[in-house]
Amino acid sequence: MTITCFIEYKLDPSKIEKFEQYSRNWGDIIPACGGDLLGYFLPEEGTNNIAYGIISFNSLADYECYRKRLKSEPSGKENFKFANSEQFILEEKRTFLRVADNTYQKTAEPI
Repeated sequence: MTITCFIEYKLDPSKIEKFEQYSRNWGDIIPACGGDLLGYFLPEEGTNNIAYGIISFNSLADYECYRKRLKSEPSGKENFKFANSEQFILEEKRTFLRVADNTYQKTAEPI
């Protein structure tokens, strides 16, 4: 069963560009460590301090292995260090989800 880690970030709104760089850095690191990166989503309109990261795994056990690899991989360590030194993330929440059958990636039908 695929699980998806839905990460909600509360950000310092004056440092959104730093978070965007942090997100781009994960673009190569996460897949290399075993995560299926669905994307990072930045504030555009409305609330200016909330962002999301969405990553899928084949199982919770695969997620645990991924976290170990992520923390030991040099570029992963560097990205964590970057976030810590710049302090653009004020709060981080993780929720693990599973998709409801017959609902994932349904495209719009022509009108």
